[in-house]
Amino acid sequence: MPECRSKSQQCQLSEQLLEFFRHDPNDFLSQLVTIDETWLYHYDLETKQQSMEWRHSGSSHTKKLRLQKSAGKVLTSIFWDQDSILIIDYPPKGQTINAEYYSSLPVQLKDILKEKCCGKVTKGVLFLHDNAPAHQALATQKKLAYLCFRCLGHPPYSPDLAPSDYHLFPGLKKQLKVHHFSSDMEVIFAKETWLDGQHSEFF
Repeated sequence: MPECRSKSQQCQLSEQLLEFFRHDPNDFLSQLVTIDETWLYHYDLETKQQSMEWRHSGSSHTKKLRLQKSAGKVLTSIFWDQDSILIIDYPPKGQTINAEYYSSLPVQLKDILKEKCCGKVTKGVLFLHDNAPAHQALATQKKLAYLCFRCLGHPPYSPDLAPSDYHLFPGLKKQLKVHHFSSDMEVIFAKETWLDGQHSEFF
């Protein structure tokens, strides 16, 4: 039953998003801002797709060592819209993404939007984030309401409705995989170099 309710909720919220979009596609996209967090590793294993190889039917499998992800990693939050990256945040080591920390980021976002895209602030921001605990906390919801950000619904366990999960992060991580970085700064530099190299059409 819980799975049926989850699927029903996914369908319902997907329909709401489509209605938003159909009403005015240009306005919907121009007002939309999305955010998500991800871990970037100093060394990350190759994906199954990256490790695939061509073989004859009778040839033996190549032996591969079992490798573990490196201990070094960087947590990053990325806010972006249809034009570009708006904010990249790196919490201090040991900092948990709780409601207090997370709710301070939309304040920075609004300042950047006022500076770069005043039209978006005037029309109103459609804010899309997933249902992580810090995102759904009462303190966060109050801060978003105070900033006049309208939150779009996001059903549980739905990466297909989170643009960062299905579009931004896979491309980024594919570029970083199997590189050996010796420090957080090297990971950050490689990540930001890749993001800076994306054309506006990518966003």
